[in-house]
Amino acid sequence: MPKGYIIAHVTVTDPEPYKEYVRLDTPIFDRLGGRFIVRGGQSELVEGQLQERHIVIEFDSYEAARAAYNDPEYQKVADIRRANADSSFVLVEGV
Repeated sequence: MPKGYIIAHVTVTDPEPYKEYVRLDTPIFDRLGGRFIVRGGQSELVEGQLQERHIVIEFDSYEAARAAYNDPEYQKVADIRRANADSSFVLVEGV
C-alpha cells in the first residue's frame, strides 16, 4: 500500500505563539502514526516561490494522512498556526 504524506510550506509571522503550535502538534501526529521526515532545516530555492520552513510527515497510507490532517484535536491546534504563519498544506500519496 502506498504511503501518505502531509507536505507543508510555512512562513512564520509571529514566532513566539508559533512555538506553542509546534509543541502541541507533535504529540498529535505521533499518536496518529505520523513520522516527521522533514521539519525545518536547510533549504535552497531552485525554482518558484519559497516559504521559510518545509515539513514532510509520513503516514502508512494516504487515508491515514487525510485522517490526521482532519483530526478535530489537530484542527484546534492548527488555528494557532493559521493565526501566526502563512502556510500551504498538501496531502500526497506516495509510490
